[in-house]
Amino acid sequence: MLLPARTAVLNYLYGVESADIKEIMEALKPRYGNERQFTKARYLDHVMSLEANGLLDLKSYKLDEAGELSLRYAINGDGKSTVEKYVPEKYRMCG
Repeated sequence: MLLPARTAVLNYLYGVESADIKEIMEALKPRYGNERQFTKARYLDHVMSLEANGLLDLKSYKLDEAGELSLRYAINGDGKSTVEKYVPEKYRMCG
């Protein structure tokens, strides 16, 4: 089952302590990498929308080795409840 990309981001974060955009995209690349929307800008939009809707928390930020801003996000209780409600257990990513 291929989840909508935004749900897949939330599902990925369900199984890890925290991640930045590069880590999220690397994890989802095998299933979503051929989609036209598989861009850093689009995935940043997904993460920021999930944060604005109260499902993720910004944990930290820093400049990476290339001098780009790296934002690190973690799923919160509401995000976990959403995954548990909408993603069947056999498709959940568990760290």
